[in-house]
Amino acid sequence: MTQLVTETLRPAPIGVDRIEAAGRLLEDAPPEETLRWAFEEFLDEVTIATGFGPEGVALIDIALRINPRADIFFLDTSFHFPETYELRRQLEDRYQIEIRAFQTDISPEQQELEFGAALWSTDPDLCCRLRKLEPLKDALRGRDAWVTAIRRDQTLERSSSRVVEWDHQWQLVKINPLVRWSKQQVWDYIAKHNLPYNPLHDQGYPSIGCTHCTQPVLLGGPERAGRWAGRAKRECGMHAPAQPAPFILRSEALPPKDAA
Repeated sequence: MTQLVTETLRPAPIGVDRIEAAGRLLEDAPPEETLRWAFEEFLDEVTIATGFGPEGVALIDIALRINPRADIFFLDTSFHFPETYELRRQLEDRYQIEIRAFQTDISPEQQELEFGAALWSTDPDLCCRLRKLEPLKDALRGRDAWVTAIRRDQTLERSSSRVVEWDHQWQLVKINPLVRWSKQQVWDYIAKHNLPYNPLHDQGYPSIGCTHCTQPVLLGGPERAGRWAGRAKRECGMHAPAQPAPFILRSEALPPKDAA
C-alpha cells in the first residue's frame, strides 16, 4: 500500500519519554481515564477522528461525557453510504455538536476525468490517498495529538497499536482509548447507553467504508473482509503499524508539567 509521507519530521510535542511513559501507565486504564489524560495534556490541540463505525460512536459518547467541547472530525470521501451521512446527522442532533468534515478538492467527476472510471477498482490505494489521506493531512495540520477508535484485534496492522504512541506517519501523538476492547465490548457499550448506529451493521456489514469498496460479510467472517473484497488490502493507509519513536527525538524529551 502506498503510504502518504508527511513533509517534515517534527519533535514530539510533549517529549518521547512522556509519550512512552503514558502508554505504559494507561495500557490497562479504561477509555475514560485515557481521554481525561488526553484532554488535560493537549487541551485544544487534540482532535478526535471518526468514521461512524460502532467504535467511533462509542468513542464519541465517552469523549463528550468528559469534554462536551471536544473537537471531532470525519473524512468525507463523497462516496459514503446514505446511512453513514444520516448517522452523522443523528449524532450531531443528539449531542448538539458539529462534526467537522474534511474532503478533497477533487470532485468525483474530476477524478473520473483525470484518472479514469472506477479508480477505486483500478487503483484503490490512489483513490484512498486522494479522498482520505490528503484530507486527513489537512485535518491533523497544526494539532499535537489525535484520538482514534481502532482496536488491536481488527487487523494485523493494528495489532501492535498502543494506547498512546508517537504516530511516525503523521508526526503527532496518537491516542487509541479503545485499542484493548473487543467487538463485543463495543456493542455492549452501545446497547447500555442506547446509542444510534449504522443500520447496515444489521444487514451483514461489520465494517463500513465507501459504497464502492464495502460488501456484506458472511456470518462469522473476518470483521474487515468486506472492505476491498477480493484484494489483500484491508487498510486505507490512515493507520500505519506502530513503530518506536525515532531515537533522535529523545533529546526533545520534556520534564513532567509539574516539574517546571
